[in-house]
Amino acid sequence: MAEMGSKGVTAGKIASNVQKKLTRAQEKVLQKLGKADETKDEQFEQCVQNFNKQLTEGTRLQKDLRTYLASVKAMHEASKKLNECLQEVYEPDWPGRDEASKIAENNDLLWMDYHQKLVDQALLTMDTYLGQFPDIKSRIAKRGRKLVDYDSARHHYESLQTAKKKDEAKIAKPVSLLEKAAPQWCQGKLQAHLVAQTNLLRNQAEEELIKAQKVFEEMNVDLQEELPSLWNSRVGFYVNTFQSIAGLEENFHKEMSKLNQNLNDVLISLEKQHGSNTFTVKAQPSDNVPAKGNKSPSPPPDGSPAATPEIRVNHEPEPAGAATAGATLPKSPSQSSLPAVVVETFSATVNGTVESGSGAGRLDLPPGFMFKVQAQHDYTATDTDELQLKAGDVVLVIPFQNPEEQDEGWLMGVKESDWNQHKELEKCRGVFPENFTERVQ
Repeated sequence: MAEMGSKGVTAGKIASNVQKKLTRAQEKVLQKLGKADETKDEQFEQCVQNFNKQLTEGTRLQKDLRTYLASVKAMHEASKKLNECLQEVYEPDWPGRDEASKIAENNDLLWMDYHQKLVDQALLTMDTYLGQFPDIKSRIAKRGRKLVDYDSARHHYESLQTAKKKDEAKIAKPVSLLEKAAPQWCQGKLQAHLVAQTNLLRNQAEEELIKAQKVFEEMNVDLQEELPSLWNSRVGFYVNTFQSIAGLEENFHKEMSKLNQNLNDVLISLEKQHGSNTFTVKAQPSDNVPAKGNKSPSPPPDGSPAATPEIRVNHEPEPAGAATAGATLPKSPSQSSLPAVVVETFSATVNGTVESGSGAGRLDLPPGFMFKVQAQHDYTATDTDELQLKAGDVVLVIPFQNPEEQDEGWLMGVKESDWNQHKELEKCRGVFPENFTERVQ
């Protein structure tokens, strides 16, 4: 029996909820059709708009803060890997190894501390701030439902009040019909019963209206106080959040700057003690053509530029009366396979042009000309910005337009034959490996 009673209560509650939903739906339809008025509160609606805006801004801030924390964590991992690499290449007998190791350890701790403080002082505060919004949002929605219930109860009561006269007419009509069929005493009782029933309906409607109004007003008053207070709190919250982030980041960079300075001092000390062992990084031998953007010159076919005897130009002045002022090139058996090299010496420079002392005519040099080199071996260009060289080609070397684009072991120039023919630097210039050539001027 208890089970049946429980089921009966549950069924009754479900039926009541279904009836409420139907009544609310009917009321909303009538309001949309303009057949029933709707209680409006513009001040509250403005508060709701502010609430939704505040929620959207807070949600975005929380998302961006999480992204920032993820970036800090990624930077921590990258910094840790970089310090691990330093420890691996720092040989045991080098001075300052222990100091470098301690700096790396402190660097790791500093990153961890920075990330944790951001979580504690910014993210958790952000989560707490946003944690109050779901409950308030739910109460705003419930207030809206209770407002519909209140409007529905109000309309029902008003309709009973308006139809009072119609009800009295309906009561009189059946009595007049019954006069012919019922005794006089019976007609009075019937009329009294109908009047009592009508009054009961009105009393019930009034009670429901008062109850609905009370529930709505209680929720409405609470929200009217909370929403403006929540809206005003956003200023202080944003200030505290961004102040915390800015302060933590400022302290982090100060401490990190000290660690970096200490590491720099260790490396300077290492450089001073091993200064005599410094060397220039040169291209390593490779049979593969270097990729564009990271050029490193390939070795010449015979393995080393040293295999070719050095060609020197005699710039010493000749005795007066000499028939010619040419340059003399030493010869050796190993040079028999190379084409003859004629190197001109120039006696004067006039307006950017060099006049040949041998009488061979004038040669206009490209802007920024620095010196000449001669190809000692063939070089096959692998990209559009490279020069195709044949052994014996003379190249006029010029500077790079952007020095940062110059790769180790590469020069910029234009073949002398192309320059004499076209005089167009943009069309003729290109880069080439320095170790395929030898300077002649």
